[in-house]
Amino acid sequence: MQQTEVSGDLPSLSLSLGGRGTSSYHADPSLKHRKRKREQYDRRSRAKHLLRARNCMMRRCSNEFDGKGHLLIRLILLCAASVHRRDLRTAAESLMNLYRRASLTGEPIERVAAYFADGLFARLLLPSSPLQATIAANPSPEEELAAFAGFYYASPCYQFAHFTANQAIMDAYEEAESFNGGNLHVVDLDVSHGFQWPSLMQSLSDRATTTNKPISLSITGFGRSLHELRQTAARLRSFAGGCSNLSFDFQGKIIRPSHSGPLAVLREKKNATVVVNNLVFYLQTLKSTAEISSTLRAIREVNPNLVILVEREDRRPEPEEHLTENRLDGEEEGGGGGGFLPRFMESLQYFAAMFDSLNGCLPRESLERVRIEKNHLGREIREALLMGDRPGRRTREMMMERRWFEGVRMSWRAVSQAKLLVKMKSQGSAMEHLRGGARFSVWEEDDGRALSLGWQGRRLLTVTAWRCSP
Repeated sequence: MQQTEVSGDLPSLSLSLGGRGTSSYHADPSLKHRKRKREQYDRRSRAKHLLRARNCMMRRCSNEFDGKGHLLIRLILLCAASVHRRDLRTAAESLMNLYRRASLTGEPIERVAAYFADGLFARLLLPSSPLQATIAANPSPEEELAAFAGFYYASPCYQFAHFTANQAIMDAYEEAESFNGGNLHVVDLDVSHGFQWPSLMQSLSDRATTTNKPISLSITGFGRSLHELRQTAARLRSFAGGCSNLSFDFQGKIIRPSHSGPLAVLREKKNATVVVNNLVFYLQTLKSTAEISSTLRAIREVNPNLVILVEREDRRPEPEEHLTENRLDGEEEGGGGGGFLPRFMESLQYFAAMFDSLNGCLPRESLERVRIEKNHLGREIREALLMGDRPGRRTREMMMERRWFEGVRMSWRAVSQAKLLVKMKSQGSAMEHLRGGARFSVWEEDDGRALSLGWQGRRLLTVTAWRCSP
């Protein structure tokens, strides 16, 4: 979060807040002029007061928390509903109250409120507003990588997802070992910083040494920038250089939404075990269930050995009519908002649990925790508020089954590994000192075909593996 002083060009601020539009009318030009001037003054005044309230929150060390987290949640929801309706007056009042009660260094719910307030403020601003660069400023690539790495090693969340997915990949590779020629090809649709793959490389290297059969691993990683892809490639090639009996190749590609774009790289080696990883991320770039269905159909035709889905746990009720062929959000074109608040509430509950769990991994006074929340989780909150509605896990599973995919049971090794990870992370961390049984837990669901990680009884992430039905 950046701090912005209010002494800037206030006329430009008056054009920053996008309020509800007023209908044109044929009245006295002088009346129209006075009304326009009054509206500009109101917007300028609200922008000025909001920035002042935000700056006060940025400088505030901490609130004396009164335990009324439910009041903060009500304020966040009221603000979200007002922003969605473009009700500028109510939204500005709600944001003022949020900034007065939120804190970047307080209890988890206070910190969540601070980042959601900024996300809602950014959504309230016009896209062309000069304030967007401050309210919704993204960290530098170096800051983002440092925050991601900090969260990766402090919390078991991402390690759980990666280790569980990698075990499923190892199981699929070993099952096809008699005819895959020692070749494994992974198409990672969100390779990011590549933190998932060193553990798989080590497992493959151990397997190759044990069986005395060299293994070839090819990863085609899709990312959002060439800079990040080059860094990821260098990092993975360096690690692979220390793995015996393992040859490694990495190809980086920019992700571009298309129902068949990533599939052209599949089956480059005959009989290779092929895995599609992080499919959920790619599906979220598509705009309709028709595009999602086309993508799943195209993947089915390629016939990969395994498809991995890692997703945030979604507890929203999802009726059958959610699966329309044209729209995903279930809202009217005019923005009536029937589906917005349930989606927003789910995001709020998810991030509140994530912040609370991080509180259990790092001490409250930890500067590392502050950097993680600012440069990683805070950015995820902003992206979640800007993203349109997407099918939840249950709906996505239904779509997979309709396209002739079937769930794969997680092996006992995957379950045992996940439980061991949670136990190891619970020892020697801040969780040892928490009261009331605050801890991470692992759940097996859907007759062993889904493995979930949760915090305080609230599921956070779920991993599922799929293969083409006979």
